[in-house]
Amino acid sequence: MNKGTSFAGILIFLSFLSTIYSYFFNIELLIYSGAIAWVSLMILFSSIKKKKMLLILFSLSFIAFFISYINGFNINIIKVFTVNQYLLTLLIGVGFLRLIAIPKKDKQNKLPIGKVSFFKTYLGVHLFGSIINLSSLILVADKFYKKAPLTNAQIILLTRAFASDAYWSPFFVAFAAAITYAPNLSTSIILVNGIFLALVAFLISYLEVLKNKELNIDDFRGYPLSFDTLYLPICLAFFVLLTNHYYPEIKVIILVSSFAVLLTLLVLPIKKGFKKAKEKLSWHIKEELPNMKMEMSLFLVAGMFGISISSILIGLDLSLPFEKFDWFIASILLAIFIILAFVGIHPIITIAIIGDFLSSVNHTLLAVTFLMAWSTTVSTSPFSGLNLTIVARYKVEGKRIFKLNILYALKMYIVCVLCLFLLSNFLQL
Repeated sequence: MNKGTSFAGILIFLSFLSTIYSYFFNIELLIYSGAIAWVSLMILFSSIKKKKMLLILFSLSFIAFFISYINGFNINIIKVFTVNQYLLTLLIGVGFLRLIAIPKKDKQNKLPIGKVSFFKTYLGVHLFGSIINLSSLILVADKFYKKAPLTNAQIILLTRAFASDAYWSPFFVAFAAAITYAPNLSTSIILVNGIFLALVAFLISYLEVLKNKELNIDDFRGYPLSFDTLYLPICLAFFVLLTNHYYPEIKVIILVSSFAVLLTLLVLPIKKGFKKAKEKLSWHIKEELPNMKMEMSLFLVAGMFGISISSILIGLDLSLPFEKFDWFIASILLAIFIILAFVGIHPIITIAIIGDFLSSVNHTLLAVTFLMAWSTTVSTSPFSGLNLTIVARYKVEGKRIFKLNILYALKMYIVCVLCLFLLSNFLQL
């Protein structure tokens, strides 16, 4: 165990605890939470393999800050270090659920083959992915890969079942990003719209696999997951919704982060015993939390870059290039998000840049646009963390994933535009 890495893990957890404390007791302490997160990043930075994008963002941020400084534009130093702190807190908190919510293989001797297997495996990856994120996909994909190289049908299932979680899951980082930059959103509208889009994504994928004889769905051998452990996410959702009902002023992102860790602390000793639970928690903090260094670095640096650019935009007193933010403008913004993601610019970077600039528009429509962009691009972009993981871990060519999902992305874009139109009219924009 590397001492520097272990210390960074402890700092990350300390950043989490201090963020929760500062939110409830003294918001002025949030700057220290952000500083602790940045120190942990500095410790881990040398071990990050692909940091070209990070270095570019660092450089552009300092250039932008220099431009703001010489022009006398206001630079919110506190926001530089804390703008994505709640987003990072959700990432840390939800990560603890892996200790108690890893699903088991379906307890049947003979796995189903064909359409039933496809459906059950898709549902398992989607539901558990909405809680434990990429761990769900890796769990299933590893089982696929042990038997044979991933087939096209399996790639379609893995990428789309997981990516469509971003449309609705409050445990997903995409949701945290949306609520960070559009805090006045309507959670109920987000969930209804997102679940509908996730359902459409499944129907499009299922019909596509059904009609394409080359994908041979009748011989599809999946890896259905047991739904016995679904009581955990149900409990978590219940506690979050109940607390939000009586204390609506508390941020949902804080509730999800807090209850995720509290539920883990409650359930883990029951499942593993006190001694084993202590060991697992220590291992998670010292070993697993530092493994989030890529996501953490991206969120922190992208947040800083976003503030640096918004300082210039606000300093120049630029007005929005449209009179009202409705479905048409949102659909154009969505297309821009998708195109930028396809050339390697992560949605969090784009969201960070325009988030503050668009703070005056309807937050619900803006947040829905953010989530649509994130989900649609994650499944298809060769540069998304999901697809990079599949390429590296399972020896699949990036262009193969792109070809399998590009038409799906186009179909989902059209569906998203229709949803934006309906939502814009519902919100009377």
